[in-house]
Amino acid sequence: MTEKIAIVGSGICGMCTSLALAKHGHQITLFERDVPPPAGGADQAFFEWDRKGAAQFRHPHAFLGLMCNLLQDNYPELLEDFYRAGARRIDFADMLAPELLSKYSPSEGDDKLWILMCRRATIETVLRRYVERIDNIEIINNCNITGFISEEGNTSSIKLKGLNYSKDGQNHEFFSNLVIDASGRTTKFPNWFRLQGATITEEKDNAEIVYFTRHYKLNDGVEEPPRHSKERSSGDLGYLKYGVFPGDNGNFAVILCLPIDEKILRQAVLSPEGFDAIGRSIPGLAPWLEKDKITATTNSFGMGDIQAVWRHYVTEQQPIAHNFFAVGDAAVRTNPLYGRGCSLGILHAHILADVISQSEDANQRALSFERRTEEEIRPVFNSSLNEDKSGIKRALAVAQGRLVEKPDSFKKWFGMAFGDALGAAAKYELHVIRGFMRTFNLLEKPGEFLKSKRIQLTVFRYMLRGRKKNAAERIVSGPNRDQMHHIIADMSSSEAL
Repeated sequence: MTEKIAIVGSGICGMCTSLALAKHGHQITLFERDVPPPAGGADQAFFEWDRKGAAQFRHPHAFLGLMCNLLQDNYPELLEDFYRAGARRIDFADMLAPELLSKYSPSEGDDKLWILMCRRATIETVLRRYVERIDNIEIINNCNITGFISEEGNTSSIKLKGLNYSKDGQNHEFFSNLVIDASGRTTKFPNWFRLQGATITEEKDNAEIVYFTRHYKLNDGVEEPPRHSKERSSGDLGYLKYGVFPGDNGNFAVILCLPIDEKILRQAVLSPEGFDAIGRSIPGLAPWLEKDKITATTNSFGMGDIQAVWRHYVTEQQPIAHNFFAVGDAAVRTNPLYGRGCSLGILHAHILADVISQSEDANQRALSFERRTEEEIRPVFNSSLNEDKSGIKRALAVAQGRLVEKPDSFKKWFGMAFGDALGAAAKYELHVIRGFMRTFNLLEKPGEFLKSKRIQLTVFRYMLRGRKKNAAERIVSGPNRDQMHHIIADMSSSEAL
């Protein structure tokens, strides 16, 4: 049975959800608070599109292997549209360090280990124009969702029948069989449900970081720095994480991620001069930031409130609301530093489309969607949360002058020692990095590759080297924390003169 479905939010997750549902013949209407993209190309979208509804709109993005393969298998024409707009495919071999590239020979499954990179403005513009060509999808822009319509007189559960929205100063009602919340981290639905007497429980953990971005463009005739360089273009200095995101049409972005407590460095990166000075002091970033080869296209800007969030819309096997589903960041949010949001969003969309196609019973749909979300997304959420907590501990250790964090039990010591050894082994052993990249690209559950006896033996062998040696492999070349503070102090003194 085809159904009339309302989706709140036409960001990447909302549009991917519309695509997944439209394949089943449903009539989809997307409601978006912002204006549509401008009529021009990628640069016009990046600089002129007033996109207040997407907090990460001008921060770097990449599609991991999970999303890339879903696009390739289900929407090959869309993938070709991305390529024509300048998006770049980065294959497994392109990601290998020089010491591993010399050992590399293709293996089964390597063709699935690839990512797609371009600016989010390009992603959304291309995706939007593809969605607009589909007959059973409509997008209503410049509208504000003011609430939902529900059945009256039912006290056991909220049953949605549609949405209330305003547009051009007029109030409207939109009746639908289903309402899907793809409005992201600023969703209003939890509070609306609470006002109806429902209890929405949340799991929430702060990553205790802020990350900063600045965009650049290569000058005419300038080639990108070599991809297979000894100095890595992304890495961890212990007190600072950094990365380069090559984009479309000669554009690229640099991110600098800092713990909340690094107040001096956080203040420094807010200025373009401070951002560039820090970047140029790191060997892996310096080739990308040579003054005569690039032009900055934005100032530096940050993003905070980085939290892992899981909202529960089913409690004790009872849905909070029937005919309602939340997808992507509106339901489950991970640290955007790991780049998993878009991939988890499209996975969630396809889970929902499967659930809706398999049953017409509202209660069964809600329970099935909850179960499959737990089965397929919970492992990634937990892994991301553990990475956040480990990062907090490592940053604290570095701030206190230690290379490794101190465990308070043998079990914790073993886990930390194993993690350090795994990171070191992934740097030098091709079979280990291949397994790690399957997890990184969300093509299997986190840690699944560690069931391999060969990988286990390799990691145990690396554990014999000791924690400090293995932990040191994680820290890339660059200024230590004290040296970086001196760089900032010298820069401030020069500016004062």
